[in-house]
Amino acid sequence: MQNSNNQTAPKKKHHVSAAFVYFFGALGGLLFGYDTGVISGAILFIEKQLHLNAWQQGWVVSAVLLGAILGSAIIGPMSDKYGRRKLVLLSSVIFFIGAIGSAFAPEFWTLIISRVILGVAVGAASALIPTYLAELSPADKRGSMSSLFQLMVMTGILLAYITNYTFSGMYTGWRWMLGFAALPSALLFFGALILPESPRFLVKKGDVDDARNVLTTMNNGNTAIVNQELKEIEAQANIKSGGFKELFSKLVHPALVIGVGLAIFQQVMGCNTVLYYAPTIFTDVGFGVSAALIAHIGIGVFNVIVTAVAVMIMDKIDRKKMLIGGAIGMGISLVIMSISMHFSGGSTLAAWICVLALTVYIAFFSATWGPVMWVMIGEVFPLNIRGLGNSFASVINWSANMVVSLTFPPLLNFFGTGSLFIGYAVLCFASIWFVHSKVFETRNRSLEEIEATLRERSGEVNAKVETE
Repeated sequence: MQNSNNQTAPKKKHHVSAAFVYFFGALGGLLFGYDTGVISGAILFIEKQLHLNAWQQGWVVSAVLLGAILGSAIIGPMSDKYGRRKLVLLSSVIFFIGAIGSAFAPEFWTLIISRVILGVAVGAASALIPTYLAELSPADKRGSMSSLFQLMVMTGILLAYITNYTFSGMYTGWRWMLGFAALPSALLFFGALILPESPRFLVKKGDVDDARNVLTTMNNGNTAIVNQELKEIEAQANIKSGGFKELFSKLVHPALVIGVGLAIFQQVMGCNTVLYYAPTIFTDVGFGVSAALIAHIGIGVFNVIVTAVAVMIMDKIDRKKMLIGGAIGMGISLVIMSISMHFSGGSTLAAWICVLALTVYIAFFSATWGPVMWVMIGEVFPLNIRGLGNSFASVINWSANMVVSLTFPPLLNFFGTGSLFIGYAVLCFASIWFVHSKVFETRNRSLEEIEATLRERSGEVNAKVETE
């Protein structure tokens, strides 16, 4: 039995700063971005040295996506039982094992298994870290702090592009490219050893004093906010943890629609095809291979800058407005890029318009749908199934990613780049309707207030559990 009396067992102290918590909490995003982005350069060398056919190349690239589906399905529900911090720690170990295994893989199947292991950690990070950051952040900073995950993802992708270019002149360069991820994995492990647990999870387990310490750190010692937030968390935490029955219940239905819808639309807009295949697109419109790789790094730098801006404005602009504005900008950019591709064969101007449109498209994605989707799936699910809900939405996101990535090459051959991107543009415009009609605003609202909105929408306002 626990109480707040100082005479009881010593309380755990969390003297680390909020900045430390946010940095290491989001560091899994860097590994997420690095391990998904590095293969675009490494596969050029792996294919030759391991003598891979086209089918095998596809599986080397896609193995991480398969692992990510498994990781996001397993880790989210586990975090509801064992805590967010312990699972971040476990993810760092899995990242390390996968990176070392990939670097030393002697043949195809060892590489595939190692890449699947990496994918498990990537999926775990996608399901776990947005929830962890959302539960640690004050309501007025939650958008910016949660979107640090996406900033780390983009930083990881940029780091992958730079590493690919750096080691491209070495015969065993691909092993260094893949193995480099072991360094940030080790850094995440040691950082996670001293990260605090989520105050929501601590309250669920009865560690109210420890939860108060964490909230005090994250709210800069503001006692009034801490007391109010702790009171709301305690009220919600008394609701019994749920499973799939609760996930598909009437109460959670609005959150489930938001989580699944945003997860699917983020992928079917073509974001990853543009990021992964940008060098191919550049060469298709007339640029040389070297110029295309350097341009890819340039896009990576631009990506990080735009995402950093998004972090700064995340809590100043409504989430819905960002999503709708981003979809409009992405759709128009894809239409312009598609038209320019039809005329790029003999026109330098058309080729440069295509590159500019692609860059603008990535800017809109990185500033809006990239971070906002992850922020919102960390916000909208009720506490008693938050890990499961995030896990489910992440599984959907990775599944959509895998479908889009696997279908892009054959669709590209069938339709051509110009016509194919028109299809992605149509889906951008379709997402506007979805956001307008199905998504409710979460900016500047506590997680408990968001959960109350779900109850209001489902008519369960008076069905709260009585607590003492």
